Amino acid sequence: QVQLIESGGGRVQTGDSLRLSCQFIGPTFSSATIGWFRQAPGKEREFVAAINRINGKTKYTDSVSGRFTVSKDNAKNTIYLQMNSLKPEDTAVYYCAAEDTMILLVAPRDYTYWGQGTQVTVSS
Repeated sequence: QVQLIESGGGRVQTGDSLRLSCQFIGPTFSSATIGWFRQAPGKEREFVAAINRINGKTKYTDSVSGRFTVSKDNAKNTIYLQMNSLKPEDTAVYYCAAEDTMILLVAPRDYTYWGQGTQVTVSS
């Protein structure tokens, strides 16, 4: 059984930084893509970034490109989302998700495993 455990959320001000962590617990996939998503109140869950644990390739949504960086530490089975220059519109619950694929998936429906989410609040 795969478990994903997010941590690192919090309340910050505009321009501040946060680093989210996603610990991957369970069977090791032969190929695994980890995605970060976020969901603001009253809105649909949206793609933020993804990384493949094997080749390290990444993908970002346009609104975070240049501000957010997704990285991996395979020895710790942990994926990070470094968020810089945070804006109030980044406020949301952030989720990590995993799928056994080499494809950097962007649709929430394509991911099988999900973490419980961590709240990020950015005040102006």
